[in-house]
Amino acid sequence: MTSVVLHSSIPDVPVKHGKVRDVYDFGEQLLFVATDRISAFDYILPTGIPGKGQLLTRISQFWFDRLSVENHFLTTDLSRLPLPADVAEPLRGRSMVVRKTEVIPYECVVRGYLAGSGWLEYQKNGTVCGIPLPAGLQQSSRLLEPIFTPATKAEEGHDENVSFEHLQKDSRIGADLAEELRSLSLRIYAAGAEHALRCGIIIADTKFEFGLLDGKVILIDEVLTPDSSRFWPQETYKVGCSPPSYDKQFVRNWLLASGWDRNSAPPELPSEVVEQTAAKYSEAFRKLTGVGI
Repeated sequence: MTSVVLHSSIPDVPVKHGKVRDVYDFGEQLLFVATDRISAFDYILPTGIPGKGQLLTRISQFWFDRLSVENHFLTTDLSRLPLPADVAEPLRGRSMVVRKTEVIPYECVVRGYLAGSGWLEYQKNGTVCGIPLPAGLQQSSRLLEPIFTPATKAEEGHDENVSFEHLQKDSRIGADLAEELRSLSLRIYAAGAEHALRCGIIIADTKFEFGLLDGKVILIDEVLTPDSSRFWPQETYKVGCSPPSYDKQFVRNWLLASGWDRNSAPPELPSEVVEQTAAKYSEAFRKLTGVGI
């Protein structure tokens, strides 16, 4: 089995550690290192998923190359950075050199199907993030048109859904930038969802991040991966239930059944859950890209 990388280290380089990615600051460029960490219910779990970081990097690179939208990706060639060979070697295959931007402090969420927190809200109010939807929809129903539902970016805990009007009124954003973010997000989702569907994958919803570079909005972070999106196999999709997914659902299901109280340190994952989760990430990569592992 592939070894698991839970932590990365580059001495004397400023770094920010996210739930999955370690982001190193090299001045005008950043190095995004995707570890094999996995999170659930806002906790980073003690057990990693072998190969996960490499697959996430390859999926993001596939989309950055494919989508006709300006983005921050430069290369996966670590020789572009001043890294000693022994430091660079464990980072190869799981790292992207990217342009540094002024990060826009919102998650740009697009929902094409009624799932997750959107389904819970719809059952109570007939809305998703305050947007009225037709009556009579069921769990996992396809929406007539995808909807844009931004959220604040939380350093810890849950992101908070906000209205499009909230985005427009934020002095850091304003009406014009808010409209550009909505338009870009819906366009990228439509292009990605169309390709994925041809590959047998439904992208039920996803989140994008954007940054400003010389005043221009560009796509940053990861894009259309099983970590940032809800991927459903088309062949098993049906309305009225929560379909199987290509993301970390095996992990969530096991944790819910394990007796863990979700307020203390999470338990180690059993090997079968790790293997099933790794297999789902691999299958998503193969289907989307047509490339073997």
